[in-house]
Formats: sequence, C-alpha cells, structure tokens
Amino acid sequence: MTFLRRALLAFAVVWGACGLALATVPRWILVGWFSQAPYPDYTYVRICGVASIGMAMLAVLVSRKLDEIWWWSWAFAFTCVLVAVITAMHALLGPPPGSGSFLWWLFAGVSAALAVGLMLGMGRAGQEKPFA
Repeated sequence: MTFLRRALLAFAVVWGACGLALATVPRWILVGWFSQAPYPDYTYVRICGVASIGMAMLAVLVSRKLDEIWWWSWAFAFTCVLVAVITAMHALLGPPPGSGSFLWWLFAGVSAALAVGLMLGMGRAGQEKPFA
C-alpha cells in the first residue's frame, strides 16, 4: 500500500499545484510560460483549476483510507490516462496557430507517468489486499 499511497500523494501534489496556478493566474501561466494563444476569457480555465484542486483533495482522502478503498484509485488512473491521450493527440494534431506544443507534451508526459505510478501501485495493493 505504501507505493500506491505515494503515487496518490504525487498525483495530489501535481494536480493541486497546477490547479492552484490555473485558478489564480491562468493567463500568466498559459501565455507567459507556455506560449499559448491568448484566450478572450479564462473563466473555464479557472474552473478546471478548481476542479483539479478538488481531485487532488479526493486523492489525499483516498490515500488516508487505502486499506478499505484502495481500488478507488482507478478513478485517478482513468483520468490521468484520458488526459494523457487527449493532450498527446492535441500536441500531435497541432495546437491552434500562435500556440506552442511544449505545454501539451509536458501535460501528456506527466499525466502518463502519474497513470503508470497509480497502476503499478494498484497492482501491488491488489496483491496485498485482494478482493474477497
């Protein structure tokens, strides 16, 4: 369970920190750091940041009750896999004119790494505490 707990906490740190940044200073992060085309409105980006913080909080809660609900971690792994696929496809198919692709490759790579860590942790947790 230790490996899964660490993977969940890594997920929580990454998603929480990114969510906080997007919720508070989305234009500075997206346009200033990652050369994305400016958006007319950043409200939906802020909402995604807040949702990311909420996911991070849930990951911490699950990490505290792993003995009973370790399999709930599939929700986080599923999310990371889909985010990695979506962002990699966006980077491959090309971001809009005036936007760089580094952000999307970074997003895809980090999401894939988090997904792998979560799945490895769940594999170990399943051996330690299989379904009855």
